[in-house]
Amino acid sequence: MNSTIILQHLNETRRRSILLWKSVPEEHLLWRPDTEAMNFLEIVRHVVGADHGWLKILQGENMRNYSSPFTNRAFSTVEDELKFAAPFRAEFLDYIQNLQGQELLKKDLAHPGVAELKIRGEYILRTAYHEAVHAGQFLNYMRQLNIDRPNIWD
Repeated sequence: MNSTIILQHLNETRRRSILLWKSVPEEHLLWRPDTEAMNFLEIVRHVVGADHGWLKILQGENMRNYSSPFTNRAFSTVEDELKFAAPFRAEFLDYIQNLQGQELLKKDLAHPGVAELKIRGEYILRTAYHEAVHAGQFLNYMRQLNIDRPNIWD
């Protein structure tokens, strides 16, 4: 396992997410299928905001009193979310890039609410899975609204 392959996977996952996110017309960004569900912008915020939390977990910080820099921030546009999140994404990716082979194999990460320790490299790959799950949710929303869906399967 090496950080180069992991970073490529994370970047490809995000590239495809951005294609989806930018394809939703602005008039639909606050749409949600029901009152319990996130709307399009909340999904984007949830995904891009998670990079900050993932980094704190990788750095071994106690998440009990975690405070997201996205808390109480007004929703605007997908582009605005991406711009605000860019430094957090860069810091997350830089951290991963600096991990060496053996560091990726350490089983020392505690995810909040999960007792079993996680292997660093596998944990990082799970962050891409989290994003992919929400890409599927996004596609489902788009299908419900008959919004043209971009080809993310290139």
